[in-house]
Amino acid sequence: MTRLGTPIAEGSLSSGQAAQVLELAEAARQADGVAPLSEHALLHVRHGGTEQARDLALTADGTVAGYAHIDTGESDDTDADMSGELAVHPACRRRGFGTALVTTLIEGAGGRGLRLWAHGDLPAAAALARSAGFTRVRALWQMRMPLAGPAPAAVGSPVFPAGVTVRTFRPGEDEEDWLAVNRRAFAHHPEQGSWTRQDLELREAEPWFDPAGFFLAERDGRVIGFHWTKVHPAEGDAPPIGEVYVVGVDPGQQGGGLGRALTLVGVAHLRDRGLGQVMLYVDEDNTPAVQMYTDLGFRRWHVDVMYRHP
Repeated sequence: MTRLGTPIAEGSLSSGQAAQVLELAEAARQADGVAPLSEHALLHVRHGGTEQARDLALTADGTVAGYAHIDTGESDDTDADMSGELAVHPACRRRGFGTALVTTLIEGAGGRGLRLWAHGDLPAAAALARSAGFTRVRALWQMRMPLAGPAPAAVGSPVFPAGVTVRTFRPGEDEEDWLAVNRRAFAHHPEQGSWTRQDLELREAEPWFDPAGFFLAERDGRVIGFHWTKVHPAEGDAPPIGEVYVVGVDPGQQGGGLGRALTLVGVAHLRDRGLGQVMLYVDEDNTPAVQMYTDLGFRRWHVDVMYRHP
């Protein structure tokens, strides 16, 4: 199919196209100061996706100038929204390519709702969303806290509820137990709660994966919570940075301070690795979590926004 005379191919990416999409994403990150595609989308580009995912590659002058990744959801759930993200190479902007991709995505949704992430809440993305009839429906904060120098006053030693012990993740043994707790802890979360064994194992195979930074809380031999940390390597002049990758508590175990204690364990681990900063993502409307992280010393750094087309 074409938009504005520009071919947009839908289907699996060739190895050459995948390499061009990764180059596009890096060029956009350097130009905008924020990555245009999430970890989820980049894993899909590098390793291939599932039946519930679609790729759209817009080409100009023989190279990929724009890319969109869409998760279609279960094929029999026609009421559920499709969700995704897109990027246009900085050298190819202001030529209508973003509009072409969005128009194709709307038509391809076939009447279903369509949600698109705009990483960094950039003015150009907001203008494109408005012009295409999208409405802002969600905001995801990135918060950061310094680890170098004196610790923030609110960060102390973790205090766990009675009967709780903590150990690190055992690859090849703990996957199903972790997935079960993750599903319950994020049952209403549109991305995290839907993780599969494949999603987990893809990340276990990534160079950054370190089981020594993946903490599991147990009571009576059963996993009831976790804190998975991540270390992002240095990029250009930016030093490495730690991440509170995901913290989860089994719903039946909430309210005893377990989430805060697990957060502190992971933060201490990242500090012991000599990192100068730690980051995390949290939904803007998750008031209890935002308050806890603020009390610990985290401050908002930037915002990712989700827009919805009805």
